[in-house]
Amino acid sequence: MPQPILRTDRLLLVPLADRHLELEVELDSDPEVLRYIWGRARSRDEVVESHAQRMALAGRVDGLGFWMAFGCDGGARASTAPPAEDEGEFIGLMMLPPAHGPDQPDDPTVTDLGYRILRRHWRKGLASEASRALLRHAFDTVGQRRVIAQTMAVNTGSRGVMEAVGLRYVRTYFPHWDEPLPGADLGEVEYEMTREMWEAGRAPAEG
Repeated sequence: MPQPILRTDRLLLVPLADRHLELEVELDSDPEVLRYIWGRARSRDEVVESHAQRMALAGRVDGLGFWMAFGCDGGARASTAPPAEDEGEFIGLMMLPPAHGPDQPDDPTVTDLGYRILRRHWRKGLASEASRALLRHAFDTVGQRRVIAQTMAVNTGSRGVMEAVGLRYVRTYFPHWDEPLPGADLGEVEYEMTREMWEAGRAPAEG
């Protein structure tokens, strides 16, 4: 099952492709966007390497991977039709790969949720809107057992998105960093959505 194109009221989510590389470079050129990830802007060579890693990771579990988000006027929730050549205004990078980090389980039924938004689109609820679409895709289409999200404990913005879409706090942990970012002493946090939580959460609306 290839990654589908996903649509929400305001977003078109297009599977990451090589044609999107320069947009990834633009996204990672803002140190504020990467404040809680790298603590600095990244070079083009670094982004090229990350792009290759993302493309490889997207092939590990059918239907999972990375999406580029563009502004749109809404429409159907999912489609296999190719997007228009002009995909719209770039919003950010949305992530739903298999869990793969050193502090994550090696389990193909567990997925890692993430989001990275251009600063001019912050505080519009777009990360939450995209995350809800990705959660629906993970559970209803791919059939995942669990979706997790991780960030620095001090990253209140990202934690707010996790809580807004219904993820629950699981733990705080303290990975080793060779060059820790400010606030790293407070650790990293993990949130989760399980299949049972997902089904319980949507039951009232369907009942």
